[in-house]
Amino acid sequence: MTWTSTMSSGYSSLEEDSEEYFFTARTSFFKKPSGKPTQCKDVEQERELRTHLSREEIRQKVELYNSSSKDHLKMTLNPSGVYTGFIKVQLELRRPITVRGGQGGEEAFYLPQGAINTLHISSNNTVRQVIQALLTKFTVADNPAKYALYKRCRRDEQVYMCKLSEGEHPLFLRLLAGPNTDTLGFVLREQQTGEVMWDAFSVPELSNFLRMLEKEETERVCSVTRRYDNYRLKLQEAMRAAGGPG
Repeated sequence: MTWTSTMSSGYSSLEEDSEEYFFTARTSFFKKPSGKPTQCKDVEQERELRTHLSREEIRQKVELYNSSSKDHLKMTLNPSGVYTGFIKVQLELRRPITVRGGQGGEEAFYLPQGAINTLHISSNNTVRQVIQALLTKFTVADNPAKYALYKRCRRDEQVYMCKLSEGEHPLFLRLLAGPNTDTLGFVLREQQTGEVMWDAFSVPELSNFLRMLEKEETERVCSVTRRYDNYRLKLQEAMRAAGGPG
């Protein structure tokens, strides 16, 4: 299995010895849905349903999906029974990512909250491969194990978040839910371990974090200093206007 990435065209590709399939990445932005997320524990649902869907049932669901889709992001069923299609993944990363620079160096920065990547994948692609494809698209040097893919579904005005296991197949979940992203969405987040596992970061990553903290500290100090300078000027102007010492 080999990975290649072409940043100028926005494509990431994944090849396997038995069959070729690929990822296509495009970036856009959208407003976060309202509602308080809650956790659900139905990660076994896809595995159970997959064993009960015949090729004919999959064909019917693909046709129904395409007839319900309101954009050009259709699914295609191949003669082998493998189908391809698109999923949209929202990025909700709270910590900076480390990317590879052009000269072989690394730098860290924050990705915009709410960014969406549209990936073209096959029904064989797993959650782990989708995460790797997203990191490859952004030339992220971080360990993929730091990230997790969640599915977000809306039910009775409630938003449920459920972590997917690495072996699940996102396109199958997309097929079952239909094309409506309000019914089912995918979100990339950091692994929720309770505490930051600093020993999982490399020395360059930790150095980048320190530089970013120092930059944020300097900006915060400057902001507070400007605020109190403005207060001081206003007080002095008020004292002069009242005839007091200025």
